[in-house]
Formats: sequence, C-alpha cells, structure tokens
Amino acid sequence: MKLSFEYGQGMMDALLPDDTDVFVPGETVADPPFIADIEAATRESLLHPIGAEAISRQVRRGSKVVIVFPDKVKGGTQADSHRKVSIPLVIEECRRAGVEERDIRLICSNGLHRKNTKEEIRGLLGDAVFDRFWDSGQIVNHDSEDWANLVDLGKEESFGAPVIMNKEVFGADLAVLIGHTLGNPYGGYSGGYKHCATGITHWKSIGSHHNPAVMHRDDFVPVSVNSLMRSKFDAIGRHMEERMKKKFFCCDAALDTQQRQIAVFSGAADAIQPLSWAVADKRTYVHWAQKKYDVMVFGMPQAFHYGNGMGTNPIFIMQAISAQIIRHKRILSDYPVVICSSTCNGYFHDEEFPAYREVYELFQKDYANTLPDIERYAEYISRKQEYIDKYRFNYGFHPFHTFSMISCAHIAEKNCSAIYIVGAQEPGYARAMGMKTRATFEEALADARKYTGDKPKVLALPRTFKTAAVHLCMKDGPDNQGADRACCPP
Repeated sequence: MKLSFEYGQGMMDALLPDDTDVFVPGETVADPPFIADIEAATRESLLHPIGAEAISRQVRRGSKVVIVFPDKVKGGTQADSHRKVSIPLVIEECRRAGVEERDIRLICSNGLHRKNTKEEIRGLLGDAVFDRFWDSGQIVNHDSEDWANLVDLGKEESFGAPVIMNKEVFGADLAVLIGHTLGNPYGGYSGGYKHCATGITHWKSIGSHHNPAVMHRDDFVPVSVNSLMRSKFDAIGRHMEERMKKKFFCCDAALDTQQRQIAVFSGAADAIQPLSWAVADKRTYVHWAQKKYDVMVFGMPQAFHYGNGMGTNPIFIMQAISAQIIRHKRILSDYPVVICSSTCNGYFHDEEFPAYREVYELFQKDYANTLPDIERYAEYISRKQEYIDKYRFNYGFHPFHTFSMISCAHIAEKNCSAIYIVGAQEPGYARAMGMKTRATFEEALADARKYTGDKPKVLALPRTFKTAAVHLCMKDGPDNQGADRACCPP
C-alpha cells in the first residue's frame, strides 16, 4: 500500500503492508452534521443561556465588559468561525442593554503562547470587529508577565494551585469567554474552565498543572476529562469566580474536523461543560478500531498549530508524537512503535521559541538522563529577563512553555518501545531526544519488527497535523471509557 505523509513543506511516500489500516478524521468516519444557520443558532444560545442570566440582564449603562477569545492555535479563521459569529452578537447584546462601546474590551487569551500580531488578530476577529475596536486600544493580548495587569488570588482550596489572573477580566462587570469544545490531549477538551485556567493566567498557575507530577499520572493517558489536569482547570476557574463574586459567561462551540460548529452552548462554565462534552464526544471519541495496533505511522509538516518550526524543533517533535499517544492509547498495544517523518533539520525558530534551544542543550548534559530531569531548571529559565522580554515585546513564546511541552514529550518515551524519525536531515537532533532514525518508512518498519514481531498491525494516520484530531477508541469499547464527568470536587 502506497501512502504519502507530511514531511517539512512537502510530502514523503511510504510503502506499507497491504493490510495497513488508514484513518483520516472526518473522512474515514463522518463527523456529525454541522449547523446550517450558525448565526441563528448562536443567537438563540446567547439569548437562552444555561445556568446563567442572559447578557441583557447582567449589564447596563456604565458596565465594564471584557470578551476573552482564544488565539490562533484553535478555532479557525473562516468567515463563519465561532469567534467571528459569536463576538459581534455578544457586543450587540451588550449595546442593546446600554453598555457604551468604549466600555467593551477584547482580550486574546494567548496565555504563554506568543502574542498574536495585528494582522493575526484581524484574521481571528474579522474586519468589522477589528476596525471597530483596534485603533482605540480595546483589543489586546493577555500578558502573563505584566504585573500591573495581574491580580494574585492566592491558592484554590482543592489542590493548592496558585491562581494569578488578568486584572481587567477580574474587575469586569461581565467577563465573557468565547471557547471551543475541541478534542485536546490536555484534559480532554478545550473551552470551559480550561480557557480561563490556561489563557489569562500567570506561568505559575499554568505550571501547577502542566508539569510531570500531573502529566505522568495514569489518569492522563489515554486522554480523559477525568484527569487531575482537568480537575485543576475546573478548580482554578471556580476559584476565579469565587474571588470575582460572579461567574464567567461562556459561549462555547463544539467543532468538527473543519472547525465548523456542531453545537453552541452559552451560560455558566460548570453548567455547559458536560453538555458540550456530550455533543463533542460524538465527533471526538471515534469508536472505530477492531484491533489494537503495534505500529502507528504519520508525518510531520514543518509548521503546524504552535507555529513554524514545530515540526523541526526537537522538543516539539517529541511533544507532538506524545500527543498522538495520549489521543490514541486506547487502540494501541501496550508498547507500540511510532514511525514519523520529519525533516528534523535543527531549525528551532529561535525568534518564536526563544528558550527552546537552551533547554534542549541542558538536556544533553549535567545528569539529565530523562526529560523530567530538567524540570529543575524551570524556575531559572522561566525568570530569565531576556526570554520574558521576547515574550512580552517580540512575539516569542514564554520560557515556561518549553517545560510544559517537555512534560508532555516524555509520555512517548514512557509508552513506546521505539520512536523512529524518518528522513531527518540532521538526525543527531532526533537521537539526542532518545529517538531512532532511518532514511525511509520502509527501513524503519523493517527495524521495528524486532519489537513487534514479523506481522505487526499497522495504523496509518495521514494528515495528522493538518486536521482537527480525534481520540480513537475500540469499536466496541465504552463511550469515553465510561467516564464520570463530575471530574472536579464541588
């Protein structure tokens, strides 16, 4: 069987066994139908929120409104994307209730991701909203290091996680979260309380859940809404609400493979999370596999969701592979083999990911035998002013982001017999991360048989990083592993 996989900025062919199974999200198994009249459905949701009063009953003239929207990593930029449909409707409801336009702020919840550029913000919000609010300074990126605009809320009670959040959001009369219920290896789904817990906080808050102690637990793999990470998201979000003395008003859309809206839910986060998950489960937890696979094959482009260089930066390569283990562990044998194409050419994209090269080099020395060993450098690197300045003023990722990715990256090593990078131009970078290298898919598969036996069951995942991923399950397996959705103590 001949297949093509992403490889840098092009494709690489592979000859795989004829009995290889192939899965492409949205094609092999069709998504649920998307909403035909998205604007009408979104308006209906906003006018009849669940667990919260309508916007028009929460604000009036003089009210300060903050609308928090996700960055470019998720949600799409098409004309009828959830951001572009929902935000004008929220503004319309606020204005109808008497809120003055000058009292509306839009904050991009980039968290520790790099700040979005002016043109990227335009692409996310559309020309009408951008032109209406940009020149007056009413659209901004969250800055996790701007202590003039952060408020320390102490520690939440359930887990003792520090909660440091955006001060403008904290002080608003109405804080609206525009979210996406889309399958995510970190806590099952984006949106809901995950949005505020990761998007408008300080790195210390994010560090309380994006760390080895949380991500290397058994409840993190396979992906689930019942993990400690998800519980911490919810606890942090609830603590914010307790200290704000009001709840977030959420407008979350469950999305399909093309980032189209399957359903829209508005209201309180704790009320709509289980409802949006139940709908999103139908698209995300795909009960398809009739056997467990010994080998998983996919390809990696140079640029995908975090940015250009994600498919060549060696820490990101390992993290992206781990994310596939997290998503698909239910259908993999106990210690599978991963074969992935990547140009792996040493391109770190230092401008966008400024701390990654230094952390990679630390991993090569000073008793750092496994990735978790370098967690001890997190405080030091995350406080380096050079990296903080690049995050704040030069569109670089925050230095702690590197350590959050490393916590994930180790999962592949924990769960795999071997990981092969195919087509590496500078294979030493892959080998330095503990991966094996071969020139072709065929050579990698031949070598993998020493782990799998002569007749491995092979799963091919073309377009893995070019589509919104799913979480593959056994065909006759329980729905979402029979998950109890009450994942956070009240």
